Amino acid sequence: MNFVGGIGRFFVDQARGVAYLAAVIAAALRLSVLPRHWPQTVRNVLARQILFTGVEASRFISLIAVLVGISIVVQVQLLLTRLGQTEMLGPILVAVIIRELGPLLTNFVVIGRSGAAITTELGNMRVNGEIHVLDAQGLDPFTYLVLPRIMGMMISIFCLTIVFIVVAFASGFVSGALMGASTGTPLMFIDSVMGALTPADVFSLLAKTMIPGLVTGAICCTEGISIEGAVTEVPQATTRALVRSVGALFVVSALVSILIYI
Repeated sequence: MNFVGGIGRFFVDQARGVAYLAAVIAAALRLSVLPRHWPQTVRNVLARQILFTGVEASRFISLIAVLVGISIVVQVQLLLTRLGQTEMLGPILVAVIIRELGPLLTNFVVIGRSGAAITTELGNMRVNGEIHVLDAQGLDPFTYLVLPRIMGMMISIFCLTIVFIVVAFASGFVSGALMGASTGTPLMFIDSVMGALTPADVFSLLAKTMIPGLVTGAICCTEGISIEGAVTEVPQATTRALVRSVGALFVVSALVSILIYI
């Protein structure tokens, strides 16, 4: 019975954590549509978050996209050319790059780069008492610290995913042309990809970028703010945030694929 009780407590704790996370995301979305919760200070934090998470990461995302374009897009082109199935180029690239690989790799980069930074920053602020100072000055810590970071993560992941997809396709087409793959003209390549794109793919792309962005931002913020006591808890909270964010990413990606394509 103790073993069964331990399993029950585990699932109850997980359910409470998911409910708390959903409440944080719902509160952030509700406040984000109310103009009075976006004063100049909060807009400045949002701009800095997008700059760090989105703009400064665009070069690294582009580099990964170039490598993916060379390694995957070119292989698909060469293989289909040899098999005489070039009409399958668009559907395969849409399924591999747009549906799965683009959102996943972009989320991985953002989680490792910005998720850890958010948790560490908020954890140090918590330990040093800076959050209590904000509260004492009449600034809502949730509005000033959590809201712009969650929304900044969501916006940045979506934009970086678009950058990843465009660069991967462009680099793949150019590399395939240099290697002798029968890719046709750039317009034919674009038409093949766009012709295979369906409304379900667009919805999947939106869901696999925006939902993980919201979840990652909420996890990293709550883990950082929930620290109590010593500075030594900050690395532990950062590790928990990264692990839970990656786990949530795979869960969300799998659920979206099941609901849309199965």
